[in-house]
This record gives sequence, structure tokens and C-alpha cells, in this order.
Amino acid sequence: MSQAKKKRDITPELIKRFSVYLREQEKSTSTIEKYKRDLAVLCNFLGDVPITKSALIDWKEYLTRNYAAASVNTMLAAVNAFLNFAGWIDLKVKPLKIQRNLFCREEKELTRKEYLRLVQAAEREGNQRLSLVIQSICATGIRVSELQFITMEAVQAGRADVNCKGKTRTIFLPEKLRRALISYARRQKRSFGPVFVTKTGKPLDRSNIWRDMKDLCKSADVKPEKVFPHNLRHLFARIYYTLEKDLFRLADILGHSNINTTRIYTVESGTVHAQQIEHMRLVIT
Repeated sequence: MSQAKKKRDITPELIKRFSVYLREQEKSTSTIEKYKRDLAVLCNFLGDVPITKSALIDWKEYLTRNYAAASVNTMLAAVNAFLNFAGWIDLKVKPLKIQRNLFCREEKELTRKEYLRLVQAAEREGNQRLSLVIQSICATGIRVSELQFITMEAVQAGRADVNCKGKTRTIFLPEKLRRALISYARRQKRSFGPVFVTKTGKPLDRSNIWRDMKDLCKSADVKPEKVFPHNLRHLFARIYYTLEKDLFRLADILGHSNINTTRIYTVESGTVHAQQIEHMRLVIT
């Protein structure tokens, strides 16, 4: 496409062609939908104004005022990918520079005790499916979108082949989890396909899991801001790293291409760090 200086508009047809391009690049459906949502946010901001470098800088400043820095960068990445596709490379904007946090926010960190209370609350309420969903994510470190790969065939084999973001990796299922899933599936009269499904037989949607987990907060005495599926994956990562201290192996297990992403998962709270400093007992006077 020509990069000639002319009026540039983000049209529905151009977005449609961009979606096809992303599909051909083997981007996941969730990634494609995320890019389209981010483009919609930009279009809403621009209104009838053509897309220009100045307008994009204004949008970046707007995002910076209204979103977390990490969210801003994901939205900028989506738009820059679109600009690459459209041939409007001269319009691309730089991401925000984010200094890596040494400590995670304690108010967002789910602890092992809180995890146990969530599982127990689900059991008390008779929601065994939710209890096992929570345990399956936390015991394997999978993404909530990868839950569909825990099938009866995988449970019988003791391992699940997970295909996500163009990569395939093998996830091992703990024996105790396997026995619990087999028992659950028998009661549900399921012998093949995904273990966790809706009443209509479709794989569970992340929004259903999110809502059901939030409903446990009060009875489990866990703050709602700590309770979401991805936090179970973070808890798995922190516990694994505490035991093994192998960041590269953990990156493989989680399916991370960039080990810096894995580092984020293993960051501890400032309180834990302070306790570790105290245990060093290096103050003599």
C-alpha cells in the first residue's frame, strides 16, 4: 500500500481485511477480537477526524490518563499492527516505557490460604464443577481459555496437549486431580470431550467462570479484587518458582515465549520481601 500523504480513514472494509490478515498469521480468535476492540476504541475517539500522527499522539495521551500503562501498551500494539498492515508506518506511535515492578501489589496477590478457602466455599455451596475448575487451573497453571483442552482423553492419559497462540505444549495433570475429574465426569455421564461444559454441552466460557468465582468471595472471605481466573495461574507460578527456582522451565510450562513475562508471575509482595530481609538477621547492634 502507498504511504503517500493523503487522507486516511479506518473503514469497516479495511478492518475486515486486517482481520483476515491476522487469521492468516495464525493469531488466536481472542487476539483478533482484542485488536478489533482496540481499533473500535480508537475510531470512537477519532470520530470523523482522519487518522494522523498528531491524532494518534492525542489518543495515546488520552489512554495514558484513563488506563493502566500496561493496558495502554497493548492497545498501542494493536493499532501499530494495523498501521503496519495498512502501510501507514509513518503514523506508528511508541509504547510507554514501564519500569519493571520489584514487588507485586499485595492487595491483588491471591495467597494459598485464600485459594483453599475459595475451593472450600465452592464445595460448601455444592458447586463441584467450579471447585474443580479452580483446582484444575491452579494445579496446572493453564490459562482459563485453555481449560477446553482438559478433555476426558487427556484425563485418562494424564496429560493435556494445549494449543495456544500458535504453540503446542504438554501439561501434566496431577494424579489426585485426575481421580477427582474422573469421578466428576462419571457423575455427569461424560466419557469423551471437554470435562467442563455448559448445560448445552459447549466448553465453559471465561465470563461464566469469572462470574461464578466472584460469587464465592463473600462466603470464602476473600477480597473480590483478588478473585479472577488468571490469578490462579499466578499462584501456580509463584509456588512452582518457590520450590524449583527454575525460571526457564516455568516459562515452558506456562507457554511464555518471553522469559520477562514469566518474571512478572514470580514477583512477590513487599511484605514477603520484608520478611525475607528480617530472616537474614544481618543487623548486629
